Amino acid sequence: MALKSFIHVHPDSHFPIQNLPYGAFKTHSTTLPRLGVAIGDYVLDLSEIAKSGLFNSPLLAGSDCFLQPTLNKFLAMGRPAWKEARDSLQKLLSSTEPALRDNMELRQKALVPMSEVEMVLPMEIGDYTDFFSSMHHAKNCGTIFVGPKNPIAPNWFRLPIAYHGRASSVVISGTDIIRPRGQGHPTGNSTPYFGPSLKLDFELEMGTVVGPGNELGKTIDVNEAADHIFGVVLMNDWSARDIQAWEYVPLGPFLGKSFGTTISPWIVTLDALQPFACDAPKQDPPPLPYLAEKTSKNYDIALEVQIKPSGQKDSSVVTRSNLKNLYWTLTQQLAHHTINGCNLRPGDLLGTGTISGPVSRFSWVFAGTNMEWTESIVVKWDNPKVLGRWG
Repeated sequence: MALKSFIHVHPDSHFPIQNLPYGAFKTHSTTLPRLGVAIGDYVLDLSEIAKSGLFNSPLLAGSDCFLQPTLNKFLAMGRPAWKEARDSLQKLLSSTEPALRDNMELRQKALVPMSEVEMVLPMEIGDYTDFFSSMHHAKNCGTIFVGPKNPIAPNWFRLPIAYHGRASSVVISGTDIIRPRGQGHPTGNSTPYFGPSLKLDFELEMGTVVGPGNELGKTIDVNEAADHIFGVVLMNDWSARDIQAWEYVPLGPFLGKSFGTTISPWIVTLDALQPFACDAPKQDPPPLPYLAEKTSKNYDIALEVQIKPSGQKDSSVVTRSNLKNLYWTLTQQLAHHTINGCNLRPGDLLGTGTISGPVSRFSWVFAGTNMEWTESIVVKWDNPKVLGRWG
């Protein structure tokens, strides 16, 4: 029998009881953020549930992890605690459980309409790394920069390529992004261009939210890496291509990338995504032993970008892709990040890089300033049918 909540959830809702993504929110009556999960058109305030003693499982009973302004303490507790919380919340919100359903006073305090909340960053991000893990995107970029004969460098097939981004400029979806200023390629014998970026775009990505980290000097085994991944968010890596093209030799991206990265407010857990697990693409040549997974897994999650020019009524779909197209998996990215002894910490963010498919390209240049975009993830739980948009 399909799990059903006592809260009315529209069949097209993004947030059925099968999902229960985590976020942080404020209301008009609060100054500090509170933690919650999304259910239908409501946010369940986890601080109220914790104070009521309804988290009574071994790892959560008496814990103050849901009384914090960010999820970092909960992220650090690891998969056993995450499973206890998910099991407890699904039971609490189910149609057959009276503890919350029949307690009207608690329901009024704990269930906050989404229309009354302001979503904020759900975790404190200590570090942010952006990978380059889509073979189709690597091929597209290589064709542009070096030509179609050998568009992908040999090292790309041997290790997940990445660069370290700027955590301080990661912001929640909907935050205004200020067009950056910087230098661009000179024309002829002129001095370099300086001024607002003339080639501003964004990349459609997903981001991995790190749970328990690792000690400095220690590594995470690729076959245990999933236990260090709490969940995923939608991510847009904003890019000033003219600034980037002038500065990136020989050290790589800097001001062309560090001015803004956008993530969705809800973290969808890996446990919620298990129904969408699928085989990852075959890797040729085979990866080195430290990257060789017993089970190499991606997630069948459709991705879409819509753009609406200023003054237009409707948005237009400009590209579609799927997370299953990643060549290097989320777990390989995380394991490779630590192979030199680098220490990850709870709340760190690992971007996948642009996710392109066999027929999709991502480089939507905003020469103007008045554009609106919508990034979406489309997933379908078996019952009920749900389209999920987390942007």
